[in-house]
Amino acid sequence: MLVEVTEVTVGAMMNGRQVLERWLGDLDGGVRRCWVMGVLNVTPDSFSDGGSFLDPGMAVEAAMKMAAGGADVIDIGAESTRPGSLPVSEGEQLARLLPVLQGLERAGFGLPVTVDTTRARVVEECLAWGVAGVNDVSAGLQDPAMLGVVARAGVAYIAMHMRGDPLTMQEDPRYPVLGVVGEVAEFLEGRLDAAVTAGVRREMLLADPGIGFGKTLLHNVRLLRDLPLLAGKLGVPLLVGTSRKGFLGKITGRADARDRLMATAGSVAWAAGNGAAMVRVHDVGEMRDVVEVVYAIRAAGESAPDA
Repeated sequence: MLVEVTEVTVGAMMNGRQVLERWLGDLDGGVRRCWVMGVLNVTPDSFSDGGSFLDPGMAVEAAMKMAAGGADVIDIGAESTRPGSLPVSEGEQLARLLPVLQGLERAGFGLPVTVDTTRARVVEECLAWGVAGVNDVSAGLQDPAMLGVVARAGVAYIAMHMRGDPLTMQEDPRYPVLGVVGEVAEFLEGRLDAAVTAGVRREMLLADPGIGFGKTLLHNVRLLRDLPLLAGKLGVPLLVGTSRKGFLGKITGRADARDRLMATAGSVAWAAGNGAAMVRVHDVGEMRDVVEVVYAIRAAGESAPDA
């Protein structure tokens, strides 16, 4: 499917690319507030908000609201990766993404925007609209051209761990060799090295342990428990996405994903206090409050002694 996009001068969103690069470069300078990535799904079938933002105008409005609510980054996805989901063609992804990116540029949107896709062609098309990074749930395995495209563009790249693919990932997931933490760490180390070998600058890399992607409840909570170990072993910023996910429903008995706000808050607080540099969330305003409190507590140790 060909996508027609009218002429728009790209400027504001290119500024977002610079903002994300500066943030990545400053992470070694002491305690930093965990950044908030707002989820914007322009899909009909995502697990908690599918169909809400298929209209480009509504998607742009949602991004603006998330920015006003305290988001640091917006992650736009045009292909659902919920358990059991099927792939979406590159053409269909672009038909959903490009009008939104165009609308954001027209609105003067200045926050960094990442694109949640596994397809190199989708990234290439979106790069022209100033996207700041790529959030790849396959860590470059679904499209061999992905890492080269990212390297040439010089944008941020998030490599996530997933067992199998969305269609099959929850079919009896097991990690018998090193345990879930060891195997996720080993996988991500390998994919980060592959990205560097392809020419991606290491300082532009993030890693995501893939909560809910080929994991049981126990796998998920063990990964969260050992976030400090993962952060230390991988040596790149961690992105953690727990928002509204099924394992929180199992813990709390909340069957409806939209009823998991407080469960999400608990997991976000843990992640922000235990090694996550960024959290990916649906409820931006509430989770920005959570990470601000965690930051205040962590930063207190660096302030002047008590009077």
